[in-house]
Amino acid sequence: MTVPDLLARASSRVQVRSSDGKSGSIFERVEIDGERYFVKSLSLSTDWIMRITGDHVHRPYLIWQSGIMARAPECIDHTVVAMHLEDSVLTMVMRDVGPWLVPEGDGVVSIEQHAGFIDHLAALSASFWGFEDPGLGLSTMAERVRYFAADNIAAELEVDDVPGPIAAADAGWRELADRSPLLSRIASAVHAHPELVTEPLASTPVTFVHGDWKMGNLGTHPDGRTILLDWAYPGSGPACWDLCWYIALNRTRLPESKEAAIERFRVALEQRGITTEDWWTRQLDLCMIGIMATFGWEKGLGDKAELLWWERRVAEAMARQAITLQ
Repeated sequence: MTVPDLLARASSRVQVRSSDGKSGSIFERVEIDGERYFVKSLSLSTDWIMRITGDHVHRPYLIWQSGIMARAPECIDHTVVAMHLEDSVLTMVMRDVGPWLVPEGDGVVSIEQHAGFIDHLAALSASFWGFEDPGLGLSTMAERVRYFAADNIAAELEVDDVPGPIAAADAGWRELADRSPLLSRIASAVHAHPELVTEPLASTPVTFVHGDWKMGNLGTHPDGRTILLDWAYPGSGPACWDLCWYIALNRTRLPESKEAAIERFRVALEQRGITTEDWWTRQLDLCMIGIMATFGWEKGLGDKAELLWWERRVAEAMARQAITLQ
């Protein structure tokens, strides 16, 4: 059934503000035939995330329409019922899975739930192993490492109501320059020359990258399936990108060390027949560097121990991969 048909049958529509929704999109809770749904509407003019990620084609709609989302393994629930694109506005109708989402805040999730997320990330990666963009114009790795580059967010700093994450990124890059000159120089170099990371990454295996494995997009059904929302940054890329994103943005909520989570993911890939010996260290190192080009600003605003972990890990990666700053 189409989105217009579904919404025409709604018995109630209530606009809501998601505390984790930071994009500027419009959200509604809708009841249709006694069932509850969540509706999201967005466009390039209202959604700053679309603008800084270079999405001028509504990438979530393209992967829905092309059947890519439908190819996700059974352990992943994307919750989408229908999408509709009209006059450059994308409307998505999703099942309301609120009761099973990870609670907001900084609380540590259970080891069982975390292990499920890692295992199902590996399942998603394995099921799409070798995935290439079929000409849809999906997110590229060069775009990913430059999401929060100073020149890329400059226009968003000029609007009347600057989005919170944009203001934080602007402040965070300045803090990073003072607190970790090394990470600051590395991020600046990758922003100026993404090929420092993207070219060597191209020699490692690719898969489908969801792009935003943060706790605000995750949940667990009673039957153990992982809820994975907000497929806003889809594309072809290294499996370790989603892994590094997960450990970078969820670090206060992890029930085990980053090293343990990394090894857990590698084992889960191996169990699904993905041999990692030839490429693992190289891809992981390059994704660590790339993630700090994306989120170094967040570490610049965080605690010292976390910052030092990333500084050490990225410095080691730079040395192992013989990457020098220009």
